[in-house]
Amino acid sequence: MPEFGYFLATEEFGPADLIEQARMAEQAGFECLWISDHYHPWNDTQGHSPFVWSVIGALSEAVSLPIETAVTCPTVRIHPAVVAQAAATSAVMTGGRFRLGLGSGEALNEHILGTHWPPANVRLEMLEESIQIMRRLFTGEEVTHHGVHYTVENARLYTVPDEPVPIDVSAFGPNAAGLAARVADGFITMGPNEELVAQYRKGGGGGNLVSGGTKLCWGQDRDAAVRTVHRLWSNQLLPGEMGQILPSPRHFEQLEPLVTEQMVAENTVCGEDVDEHVAELTSFADAGFDRVYVSQIGPAQRGFFDFYRTKVLPQLQQGNR
Repeated sequence: MPEFGYFLATEEFGPADLIEQARMAEQAGFECLWISDHYHPWNDTQGHSPFVWSVIGALSEAVSLPIETAVTCPTVRIHPAVVAQAAATSAVMTGGRFRLGLGSGEALNEHILGTHWPPANVRLEMLEESIQIMRRLFTGEEVTHHGVHYTVENARLYTVPDEPVPIDVSAFGPNAAGLAARVADGFITMGPNEELVAQYRKGGGGGNLVSGGTKLCWGQDRDAAVRTVHRLWSNQLLPGEMGQILPSPRHFEQLEPLVTEQMVAENTVCGEDVDEHVAELTSFADAGFDRVYVSQIGPAQRGFFDFYRTKVLPQLQQGNR
């Protein structure tokens, strides 16, 4: 069985709530943390978007769990040289317990400075070049780089961890998975996609860390939990590339009628059936994942952590023995 972690949603919660959730996750027996990196929430109902690097600084003092961004886009809104500095500092503050999860991003977050949002193939080129820059900076040596997409001159990180920050790359399709296999120390995706895991490992990822995430909603009333997911996170069921190209939360809100409560009920674990929660996480083990991160949708956080501490994680840990 994989390790099980908790996924902190910066789109839905403010800094104080995220820190408290991290503490509860550690107390409940979760082994690691993901944290999303957004400038905007997906919709106004989610209602938050704290600066992830400030929250990571607080997390480094609040908990002892490994922390990873899921995921940071280092290409448009923030230059890769700046992301490298933020990641190196986070690794130092966590005593080497930080991994940098990267992705090609969404217009929702990245277009805010008026920069052209490039097509997918160009975004992947930019991501690959940004990784090359950051790996050089993690050495602590002076870097000058004149590339296709980025320029760096006389840049040096003076505060770096003893070991370079591990870089994982997120993918939801074969092209990004191929990039991850070539250049990353690990692979990230949402959902138990066995085909992408196999492509990553066969394409060069080998035995590197493979991590997956899932969003669900614990609650004593299953119908109420379904309504909570529908109200807050219907965007996760939108098809195609809309998640990458729509520029504003209001555009995602305009598409909410496309997602029905029935679709949520059929595609999201809701309620308090222990077997359903265990089966959802076990499906990642069956697909070859090394780590699985769970995000609880909605305000019933304490009930969720009690439920996982007493009922779900013990069953999963029995499977590890």
